[in-house]
Amino acid sequence: MDIFREFGAIRHLSPASGDAQALVVKLQNFITDNYYTCTKQILFGLGQMYAAGDEMNENIDKAGGEGTGAFARDAIAVYCK
Repeated sequence: MDIFREFGAIRHLSPASGDAQALVVKLQNFITDNYYTCTKQILFGLGQMYAAGDEMNENIDKAGGEGTGAFARDAIAVYCK
């Protein structure tokens, strides 16, 4: 959740900003280093889940503030294009 707190702190920026894109890379590397190889395809799917309005989305928004899940999703989508 620390990375999502970081997303929350910059959610006022464009999802395409350098700061947002650097956090996407940080998230992808964290997942790869600690769980499984996180390809762009997998990361894109995760991003969709981060803003799906379920418990995961609620937890992300709780960590980073309202709209953090949607911001992370949008930043991930930019990165994965």
